[in-house]
Amino acid sequence: MRVFLGITGASGAPYAARLLAALVDAGCEVGVSASAAGYEVLATELYGDASLPHDEVRDRLVGGLDGVTVYAGNDYSAPYASGSAKVDGYVVCPCSMATLGTLASGAMDNLVHRAASVALKEGRKLVLMPRETPLSAIHLEGMLRLRQAGAVILFLAPGFYHEPKTIDDLVDFVVARALDQLGLDQTLVRRWGQ
Repeated sequence: MRVFLGITGASGAPYAARLLAALVDAGCEVGVSASAAGYEVLATELYGDASLPHDEVRDRLVGGLDGVTVYAGNDYSAPYASGSAKVDGYVVCPCSMATLGTLASGAMDNLVHRAASVALKEGRKLVLMPRETPLSAIHLEGMLRLRQAGAVILFLAPGFYHEPKTIDDLVDFVVARALDQLGLDQTLVRRWGQ
């Protein structure tokens, strides 16, 4: 399976890192692109230093993971920028409200926007994973517009019925839901009723 992972500037870097590892574990070929703000959030939340250079953040994030290619934010030659490329699923995790609003308006300013736009126009699976709270009416209208266009809105909001013991358990809950949306088997969290 071929999956695009866009990382934007909302809090939630642990979700992105865990999702990337889970996609690799599932045997996916993953293309990754992060916005400038996405790199800053990764550096801050995963490595405790917002000033880390982008290439160091990239190397730490994907180091040791097979089947991952990182694309610059303005690399429109990436296969994920065209509907003619065979891509099975697209995820934006975390998805900032700036990205969500841009997508809802049909605008494109970087590879993350372009890839998500391709997913919508081609009728492919697009999972947007916002974290912002509380939500304004503008946020809600943008999400409704994207849902009506075919995107799945999957909030970075873990459940508790699986009796989490650690932060990793909470992260795994949401990542498991994303894997489900992509049609991938997951063993991160037991299913309801099991």
